[in-house]
Amino acid sequence: MGFKRGDVHLVNFNPSKGTEAGKIRPALIIQCNELNDIDHPSTLVLPLTTQVHANAQPLRFNLAAREALNQSSDVMIDQARAIDNQRITSEPLISLSKLEMAAIEQYMKIILGFEQ
Repeated sequence: MGFKRGDVHLVNFNPSKGTEAGKIRPALIIQCNELNDIDHPSTLVLPLTTQVHANAQPLRFNLAAREALNQSSDVMIDQARAIDNQRITSEPLISLSKLEMAAIEQYMKIILGFEQ
């Protein structure tokens, strides 16, 4: 099953511990397509939540409701996770634009300490 960077899929995050995102929820594929194309057994994702927080950048990036996302959602950039591909339970719900991905990548650089 090949995944594509920038696509949002439903992912089963159970079981979770402490402050980790849990339950079945949308998640953004952020892993590079070079790994996705060779069917790497795990995938790096960012969970989404409908508990939207204003001005939470760079920890979150807001996505307006659209298509299969019937509510506004935040991409939880500080909750990056490598998951087994068996946790991904759907075909893509939506694909993010290049502009949205660029903003998320910029926030990730800040969180990871690449932008000081």
